[in-house]
Amino acid sequence: MNQFNMADMFGKISDMQAKMKEAQDRLSEVIVEAEAGGGMVKVKANGKREVLSIELDRDIIDPDDKEMVEDLVVAGVNRALAKAEDAAKEKMQDVYKDILPGGGLPGMDMSKFGL
Repeated sequence: MNQFNMADMFGKISDMQAKMKEAQDRLSEVIVEAEAGGGMVKVKANGKREVLSIELDRDIIDPDDKEMVEDLVVAGVNRALAKAEDAAKEKMQDVYKDILPGGGLPGMDMSKFGL
């Protein structure tokens, strides 16, 4: 009969935490791009939901229509951040499959548990 081994359990938990931290650190390498205004605004973000760059087409820079540019930038940023979040969840789900028994629970968002 197997005895419960606390040291072994804590070692496994420590390994899981290290793998999760490594995976979370790698999210900065996941790059997504989104567009708004038919490509007049392009936004790049990473899996950590950090905006990396914003490109504006020269044709939208109109001092008389500042609000349109602002709206397009907001739309582009929101799309990029949504894509970044989806990409991060997908990447982290792969990690959960590797470290959790049975790959975790299907459809469960483990990020809500700090994993």
